[in-house]
Amino acid sequence: MGQGERYGKLKKVMICIFDALIYHLSIIFSFYLRYSGNIPNYNYAAYKESAIYITILFILLNVLFGVYVLYNKSVVDFLYLTVIIQLIMTVSIMAVTFFGRWFTFPRSVLLISFLLSFIFLFLWRIVVYRLYEKFNGSKKMMIIGKEEDVKNAVFNIGNAKSKRHIIEYAAIQNYYSNIKSHLNDIDIVYLASEIEEAEKLRIYDLLVAKKKKIFLNTSFENLVLVNPNIMNIEDESIIEVSNFEIPSEDGVVKRLFDILFSVLLIIVASPIMLITACLVKLTSQGPILYKQVRITKDGEEFNVLKFRSMSTTAEKETGPVLASSNDARVTTVGKYIRALRIDELPQLFNVLKGDMSIVGPRPERPFFVEQFQEENPYYYLRHNVRAGITGYAQVYGKYASDFNSKLNFDLLYIKKYTLLLDIKIMLQTIKILFDKVSSKGLDEEEMLAKKEIPVSIKVLK
Repeated sequence: MGQGERYGKLKKVMICIFDALIYHLSIIFSFYLRYSGNIPNYNYAAYKESAIYITILFILLNVLFGVYVLYNKSVVDFLYLTVIIQLIMTVSIMAVTFFGRWFTFPRSVLLISFLLSFIFLFLWRIVVYRLYEKFNGSKKMMIIGKEEDVKNAVFNIGNAKSKRHIIEYAAIQNYYSNIKSHLNDIDIVYLASEIEEAEKLRIYDLLVAKKKKIFLNTSFENLVLVNPNIMNIEDESIIEVSNFEIPSEDGVVKRLFDILFSVLLIIVASPIMLITACLVKLTSQGPILYKQVRITKDGEEFNVLKFRSMSTTAEKETGPVLASSNDARVTTVGKYIRALRIDELPQLFNVLKGDMSIVGPRPERPFFVEQFQEENPYYYLRHNVRAGITGYAQVYGKYASDFNSKLNFDLLYIKKYTLLLDIKIMLQTIKILFDKVSSKGLDEEEMLAKKEIPVSIKVLK
């Protein structure tokens, strides 16, 4: 681990410690406000006894929600994250203190502390974020590769919420010579395409020697090398490539977790599902639930369950088509249940049955699977695991991403799988409910915009 990396982790630890201190000070201040300075000892004792558990839960939630990963954040992200985390903290403490020995922890103090901690933590995080922007600054980037790949990369990076990475150059030919000529003007080189091996090695050698960062695309060749196992056989060091599959022992734990969590969520969400079923039935003709054939693990077909959000004749004339922004086929009630992801709740029964997992690649229809497999020979690899209600692509990508981009996210998920990653994705799914970008479908105008490179970026040939 380099000195810069150690320093970066130290800064995150310090920010985390200050976060916890601010949260506890908010609770203490709430006691003073609630009791005008005359705090009953038995009430305050409940807080002191539970303080260590509150701290652990607070830090765990912040880490899992990615609060301390700053490069891809915006001010709005910190607003959403702070509200969500403090709400979960408040509800969790209420539940624990109700059933535990800390019953005397006042609910009024928790409600006051929710408001205070949200305000103080949000302001503190804005200060941290602005300092991060000032001292870390933006990084100048050159993107190299085939013209179409470069255009797509320029669109995605240029439209990111954070302006951490500024594209200065786009090289579509003579990669090595262009990098060498502009080396002093850039911090990062992003290889957006697979290029000739000899030239790629020369580029690596140059960038490593000059201590410049290298970004690689998620091509199959690069994804294969994710999460390797390093072996030593006598004097031979070997890199063992991991397969695109979840180990069997992890698969058993994942399945048990799916069953327990889906049962719990069905119980908790049953009132919402009952109300939704009534609204769907009362506002449009047709069945409450919509069944559609999808593909899951090992290419097997199953009927995915959803609350119906479109008219019953949605694809009668058009045949199978992907959903789009402002889709005219969506009913009035459907528009809202789709935006809030309520239409997906019946899939919890698919999870119980074993057709799906809570987290995994989103299941596609056979019609589109056949198309995608013709265009990308590695598409079948996403079917090495069960399809999921939510997934890596839904949390870290955009709903408007093309199928190749989503496939890369899915394959990364399989390669990096841990139960902790599943929990992290589940928690971060809550955040995307607040993000309209994650809720929209394919947008033709956006896809066309990908074809243009802004005049501010120098194109090198």
